[in-house]
Amino acid sequence: MEIRVCILLVTLVLGLSGCSTVRHLFGHKKAQAEATEAQSAQAEQQEAETAPPRVIEPQVERRKIKVPKIRSQNFEIGGYYGTLNIEDFGAHPVYGVQAAYHITEDFFFQAEAGRSRAGRTSFETLNGNVQLLTNSERRFTYYDLSLGYNVLPGEVFIGRNFAMVSSFYVLAGIGSTSFGGDKKFTVNFGGGYKVLPADWIAVHVSVEDRVYNSDLLGVNKLASNLEAHLGATVFF
Repeated sequence: MEIRVCILLVTLVLGLSGCSTVRHLFGHKKAQAEATEAQSAQAEQQEAETAPPRVIEPQVERRKIKVPKIRSQNFEIGGYYGTLNIEDFGAHPVYGVQAAYHITEDFFFQAEAGRSRAGRTSFETLNGNVQLLTNSERRFTYYDLSLGYNVLPGEVFIGRNFAMVSSFYVLAGIGSTSFGGDKKFTVNFGGGYKVLPADWIAVHVSVEDRVYNSDLLGVNKLASNLEAHLGATVFF
């Protein structure tokens, strides 16, 4: 009987000791798991803080843009018609031809040849039959070669859906003028505005002054002959 009691007590002690050990073992593993989860969460937070910001691609709707077509040819040629104020002889119609060669997008050479016919001076009008010049001498003819520069290239809009390429330009050059039976060295300068309704044609509005030394009326002076004309040129 005593032996059975001893065996029972030993078994009870060992059982209690084993339960405590098992509880301790499971508690230790649970703590390790919680520590591992905490370390993982901390590592993920650090990665999120140090990671570069995410690039957001904008969703932009592309518009269809119509690019103005301009022919690549550098030559243009055409004609013009306007009014020329011949000093001391009044304002009269003028017509001519012009050609241009575009060196770059900004600079160009331009050649012009024009003709007009002078009227009567106030002296001739007041003195009846007095004629200072013959009919052939009243013919005013000029030609020149100028260097031009496009100052303000841009566009002109007609309504909301139609635009034309345009440009303000200035030019200056030298040439010759035949008038009053003599040829005079001439300096010309001026400017204009050019519009391209299509890629092969241009419309010009120009104002130029042609200056030369004249002694036609007995006094040596600089004669200023202001001209305004409207012209059209084609590219080729």
